[in-house]
Amino acid sequence: MMAENGQYVNGTPSSNAPVVDGTAVLQPSIQPHAISADEIALYDRQIRLWGVKAQEKLRSANILVIGMRALGNEISKNLVLAGIGSLTILDDQLVTKDDLGSQFFISELHVGLNRAAAAVSQVRTLNPRVSLHADTDNILQKPPEFYAMFDMIIATDLDLAPLKVINSACRFVNKPFYAAGSHGFYGFIFADLISHNYIIEREKSNIPTQLKAETVTRTVVASHTKTENGKQIEMVSKRELYTPINLANTSPLQPEQTSSWRRKLQVPPLLTCLRALWDFQNLAGRLTPTGSREDLEIFTTLATEKHKELQLPTETLRSEFLRSFLQNVGSEIAPVTAFLGGQLAQDVINVLGQREQPIQNFLLFDSDDSKGPVYALHPIFPPLDGPIV
Repeated sequence: MMAENGQYVNGTPSSNAPVVDGTAVLQPSIQPHAISADEIALYDRQIRLWGVKAQEKLRSANILVIGMRALGNEISKNLVLAGIGSLTILDDQLVTKDDLGSQFFISELHVGLNRAAAAVSQVRTLNPRVSLHADTDNILQKPPEFYAMFDMIIATDLDLAPLKVINSACRFVNKPFYAAGSHGFYGFIFADLISHNYIIEREKSNIPTQLKAETVTRTVVASHTKTENGKQIEMVSKRELYTPINLANTSPLQPEQTSSWRRKLQVPPLLTCLRALWDFQNLAGRLTPTGSREDLEIFTTLATEKHKELQLPTETLRSEFLRSFLQNVGSEIAPVTAFLGGQLAQDVINVLGQREQPIQNFLLFDSDDSKGPVYALHPIFPPLDGPIV
């Protein structure tokens, strides 16, 4: 049943929920600060992996997932099963028959209905403890203030132009941002966490940990030791600095990736093709090439230019790969979206719990070779040497 003002809290209508820009501001379910015994039993396996404190951070997290195609399905499923506090699913598109082949939250009964509204009831069955909300608005109509209510924003299967807008809005309100997309056998994950602190646990070494920059983006900021099961464990606090997607998309590869011919050969042409696709979408004004000779020539020219900009060998940009990539653009393959959704959700969980090294900042996945290398794409920074003051 819908409340008169159409506001939803905890997946059910409420007349008391505050509204921003016509959208209900979701608050997580009313829960005690300390995790309950029932929740400890429910999430026992994952608590053993990342601890009670991390689970408490998860259960209070309010996350926005934009786009409810196959990749959005996978991400939402993983986050809800992990026990986040609140999830808003935003999609202004309608369910089509094509969606039925790759999405598991909808059926033929939902064809013609809004994707987010159709999926939310099925998502809720995975974990009734999670507050859920479907937003059917166009994401580009949302003001920057809309994003302030969320702890994490994840945009899926969008072209570069809206990703830039969303990323900029997230930075304006200081909220971490992920973008991800799948194209058949290929896909990517991008992360802009702005500035993120996390802890690495490791067995204490005889060599003292120095508080200094490790890379142009990563710095060791603190270190302390604890005793666990008779062993000395070092807790190393690090800080990662990030770059928005509009700059990352035009940034060079780091010197360690281009310092030798052998390393250049290892960089997948998928990075080149993604950049070329985003330029094509901007120039042509449509999301996918038509397969015409004209589109093929335009895309090939763009890809060749991008490959040169990245200073990569011409022999790694083969016509077979260009053809395969173009044939896959816009399509969805369940195993690929499952991999990408699992990787992204795990990174979100680690970031919320401030554990482990997060993605920095582009993960590329090519299912042909089952590899998902991560490349740090940032504007050129001056070298950082010396201790942290």
